[in-house]
Amino acid sequence: MSASIAVVGAGPTGTCLVERICANAADLLGWPSLDVHVIDPHPPGGGRVWRRDQPDLLWMNSAAADVTLFTDESVRCEGPIRPGPTLAEWLGGDPGRFASRPAQNGYLSHVFRQAVASAPRGVRVHVHDARAVDLADVPGGQLVTLEDGRTVEADAVILAQGHGDVTPTREEGALAGLAARTGLRYLPTGYAADLDLDGVPAGEPVIMRGMGLAFVDLMVLLTSGRGGRFVREYDGELVYLPSGHEPLMHVGSRRGVPYRSKTGYPFTGARPPVPRFVTREALGEVLGGGPWNFRQDVWPLVAKELAFAYYHELVNAHPKRARRSWAEFEEGFAAEEWRSLGMRRLIRETVPRHPDRLDLDRLDRPLTGIRFGDQAGLQKWMHGYLAADLGRRSDPAHSADHAMILGLLSVYGVLAELGVFDPWFGGFFSYVASGPPGPRLEELRALARAGVVTFLGADLKVDHHDGRWRAQSPTVPGGVTATTLVEARLPAPSVSRAVDPLVTALRDRGELDEESGLVNVRSADRRLLDRSGTPHPRRFAFGPWVVGGRATGGFARPRLNAPLFRHADALARIVLSEAAGTQIRRHVA
Repeated sequence: MSASIAVVGAGPTGTCLVERICANAADLLGWPSLDVHVIDPHPPGGGRVWRRDQPDLLWMNSAAADVTLFTDESVRCEGPIRPGPTLAEWLGGDPGRFASRPAQNGYLSHVFRQAVASAPRGVRVHVHDARAVDLADVPGGQLVTLEDGRTVEADAVILAQGHGDVTPTREEGALAGLAARTGLRYLPTGYAADLDLDGVPAGEPVIMRGMGLAFVDLMVLLTSGRGGRFVREYDGELVYLPSGHEPLMHVGSRRGVPYRSKTGYPFTGARPPVPRFVTREALGEVLGGGPWNFRQDVWPLVAKELAFAYYHELVNAHPKRARRSWAEFEEGFAAEEWRSLGMRRLIRETVPRHPDRLDLDRLDRPLTGIRFGDQAGLQKWMHGYLAADLGRRSDPAHSADHAMILGLLSVYGVLAELGVFDPWFGGFFSYVASGPPGPRLEELRALARAGVVTFLGADLKVDHHDGRWRAQSPTVPGGVTATTLVEARLPAPSVSRAVDPLVTALRDRGELDEESGLVNVRSADRRLLDRSGTPHPRRFAFGPWVVGGRATGGFARPRLNAPLFRHADALARIVLSEAAGTQIRRHVA
């Protein structure tokens, strides 16, 4: 008899799982005879978020050379390595290019087709272009019900839908209700490509709350997407030529500045030997000793790790800017606690120039303690800030910044695998390591010079005043009013507010539970936990929307032993073993 596995979700996460299932099938199924059912209303590979029907104006936020969905020699897993091209190699272009999302859809579709084509004889992949709406236990297996009434029976089911739509938060619902009653416009959180932007008026002030990746996408669609053009002046300066259809965007956020841009140069130095301080052993001592606080107990280890990576590159790659050898600095640095007097003295004596020292507090909140007398002062400061960020991120003289990001990636991976997550740190990680391509910030600067974008400052507050939305920041006196408020942010993950019919059905019956908005699973094997904490023998969940799965979010970087591949391979082998065992038991019976 044939074993069978259902994968719900055909985006990058589901595609990676299908590839690992097919790669491991011959090893774990003696026959092999396996049916893999892939369930998603969107075509496999890209799924919903990376679907083909998006504007070419929307880019990926990772350089093409840093994106792969194929395992390579660095991946430490039990299953076979099946190498393939990175996105840059598949496109055959500039490795530093930021591909469009439709182009990424083509790559992901290729990965899926390749996984199916390379499956061993006896492994059959069936694609069901419908939404899964329910899941039930049946004798010997699971029954998945599709929205068109069809059913799929499988020995095991993996939920890999990723973050889906959610109902509004209480605050968002109140704001939407207020807008409806007063005739104002309110655009809630969401993916830019899914939002109806026709209601955002041209030529009028619009308040936009948020300055991360969602804001960048909206900025592009509301400017270039409405006929505006960017041109390069004779002196190299980028200038925006308005179409007249743009809104006048007044933007602010908690930090008051956009995410840091991606580095625009190849990193040629030796990779920092991280993680050095944020290890399972060190964290075990911190987390196992009773109640703990991230900022007080975990952050000092994290900050020390980031500084270690930063100074490793600075001292080794730019020795003229240091007064000690790396060996001498490393010994003293390892012996000191983060921010101790001894560590601060060591850094000060080793790195004489203040601009060469790592200031994590200033990096995190560059507007802290700064107040301007008027809007003109803030705008001038922001123009300089953007120019400095673009200059620093394109200059290999500051390669220590890139090394620090590599340290941050290693830290994030360790914390995610241990299920340690802190909202503040998640925001810091995204701000420093997951920012937009440099050209996007250059466009933002051009839009600000053209008067299309005005910056509002940090710790932005929005309320309703005299029949209009009002936005204020302590960074600068006064504020701005408008009839349109745009939440330029992605919705936070939430099982309790999910609208996915399968998730809501399982949740309402108590067969699925959440922790901090994420789907709760048993960490050892990602089996779905019900409300009582009992793991289901044949239900699994995988991806960044799952507790302990944040390290599998985004796309894998080549040659970095990516957690996505290691975890997907381990889960594929567990599920294959479960399906095979089920079939063996059925056969014997």
